[in-house]
Amino acid sequence: MSMLPTNHFKHALRAGHAQIGIWSTIPSPFVCELIGGAGYDWVLLDTEHTPTDVPLMLHQLQAVAAAQPRPGGSPTHAVVRPAWNDPVLIKRYLDIGAQTLLLPFVQNAEEAQAAVRAIRYAPQGIRGMGGSTRAANFGRTADYVARAADELCLLVQVETAEALEQIEAIAAVDGIDGIFIGPADLSASLGYPGQARHPAVNGIIDDAIRRIRACGKAPGILMVDEPRARECLALGAQFVAVALDTILLRDGLDAAAARFRGQAPAATRLATAGSY
Repeated sequence: MSMLPTNHFKHALRAGHAQIGIWSTIPSPFVCELIGGAGYDWVLLDTEHTPTDVPLMLHQLQAVAAAQPRPGGSPTHAVVRPAWNDPVLIKRYLDIGAQTLLLPFVQNAEEAQAAVRAIRYAPQGIRGMGGSTRAANFGRTADYVARAADELCLLVQVETAEALEQIEAIAAVDGIDGIFIGPADLSASLGYPGQARHPAVNGIIDDAIRRIRACGKAPGILMVDEPRARECLALGAQFVAVALDTILLRDGLDAAAARFRGQAPAATRLATAGSY
């Protein structure tokens, strides 16, 4: 009989420990394995803004699991972002072994509750039974159905002005482990499209982080600007992605080419690029 894997990321959040992550939008198992050995606590594997589908995500999860951690380090935890808060997509990603999901565009407590029900088996939820899924080690984990919810972590995204008003109600839903602030969509909703770092947006995000912590849930954010990422951590953000693989690759490529062309690298682009 195999054992249900422990979700160390979930337990770290519940213990109040900050988890430093990286956002991955390159749909490649090869890149996922490379990232998995870098030393991040977690990696976000995106399907909302990437061509990744369920079969490819299976390979990405396998690649992260296969990565060798740095000496003295712990394995990197994979967080999967489905394209939508949809019970069919949620079921499929859970069945292939995802233990932590980040669901986009959750607007209120009702939608948060629907997400919770989608990850739980009856009678607490509506997740369909699958007797020999990869998540249950193909049926070898005898207590998977009974204990799956213990090791699943559910994160939801607050990305609009309307959702901001519902933070306390969303956080009060049993089964929600953390709330992620999406700066890009939030800034547009607030009237500052393309200005995710506008002072007014920063102030609202700061307040949201404090409110989420006050509710006893883990706040999260993607912020590739290092000083600002450190500010968010100091305010109490607990799962913070501090880099994005496409930006790291793009900037490295551009800088190397510019050096050999005798040109200065292009100015930093995509002001919202740290805020998916």
